Amino acid sequence: MKTHTNESAENYLETILMLSQSLPVVRSIDIATELNFSKASVSVAMKNLREKHMIEVSDAGFITLTESGSEIARMIYERHTLLTSWLESMGVSPETAAGDACRIEHVISKESFAALKKHIKAQ
Repeated sequence: MKTHTNESAENYLETILMLSQSLPVVRSIDIATELNFSKASVSVAMKNLREKHMIEVSDAGFITLTESGSEIARMIYERHTLLTSWLESMGVSPETAAGDACRIEHVISKESFAALKKHIKAQ
């Protein structure tokens, strides 16, 4: 059974995934800096994600994705990168494409995304 997450949680999970690819460890301050959010807001979000078993936080404050958190993060990241590059290929500016992809990635159905992905790869 799939755990439902909201757009905010998906953004946090995607950010943790992206930061983990460039940093040796991910901490709340790294997420706050990346998203330009307050440390308090990030702390509340991390508590919620921990309670939903989407992340684990070590005693040293290092944040890692659980298997379910990683699955959601990879799904959102794939949607983001594919939608961004597709929009850019149609002449949309990189900034607009990234912003629009960020909004679309959370609301597009699995069926529509799969069809879009198949169409893009067939071109």
